[in-house]
Amino acid sequence: MDVIALPMKLAARQVAKPWGKADIPAPFSNTGPDKIGEIWFEAKGAEPLGLMVKYIFTSEKLSIQVHPGDAYARTIGLSGGKEECWLVLDAEPGATLGIGLVRDLSGDELRAAALDGSIEQLLAWHPVARGDFFYIPAGTIHAIGAGLSLIEIQQNADVTFRLYDYGRPRELHLDQSIAVANAASYRHTLARHIDLDTDQTLVDGPLFGLRLTGDAPETLDGTGPLLVIPIDGSVSVQTAAGAVSAAAGECLAIDPASSYRASSGARLLLARAYENGQTA
Repeated sequence: MDVIALPMKLAARQVAKPWGKADIPAPFSNTGPDKIGEIWFEAKGAEPLGLMVKYIFTSEKLSIQVHPGDAYARTIGLSGGKEECWLVLDAEPGATLGIGLVRDLSGDELRAAALDGSIEQLLAWHPVARGDFFYIPAGTIHAIGAGLSLIEIQQNADVTFRLYDYGRPRELHLDQSIAVANAASYRHTLARHIDLDTDQTLVDGPLFGLRLTGDAPETLDGTGPLLVIPIDGSVSVQTAAGAVSAAAGECLAIDPASSYRASSGARLLLARAYENGQTA
């Protein structure tokens, strides 16, 4: 594949999921008959980026799952593992995120709980609202609940081990899950409620950086392109061939040394991989 030519508006791909929504919120629209659970942003025809940006929409709970870190992923032939973070954009009344366990479990206890379904009650379900932010380290047992719209920034690795899926006819991965899971409580220092109108750093390592900012141009240290994700408003980069732009619901990959122009009052997420977070 070719090296990505910057700037580039990344292609949006709708991904059907059994827990997705038939009617996804604006500015998106469902282009087919399936329930859409995710919107992926990809550099078509170019080498994979170090990070993946997704929107996630849920009408049902996702599977209870876990992602491996880089070291384990590479032992099974993958280029890297998956750490991620979530910014909640909308939450229906009573919506929750399951993150970590209510008590520590041994590997045998975790397997038994996955097999008999009691893991659903052992998962710590956190009530959430717009503006809640969570960082999810590799090994964290988690599940996204119903009635949510959120942005996920993750290492660009499509690797998920399912522990429990509420009886859906999909494959489980108990051995792999138990091998990588931190079967313990979630560190609440990794979660916070943020004011979406306040510029602030949301993630500063170890694998990537993420910053919420406004219409004054900024950049981030790291490796590879700078991803610019408008939450409100739009952003553009001028080139010899004309402007390349992105609005809310889109994602722009730019040279971090270049300057972008944002619309007045825009709110942007800036994301960039760190050296050890770049996929091979």
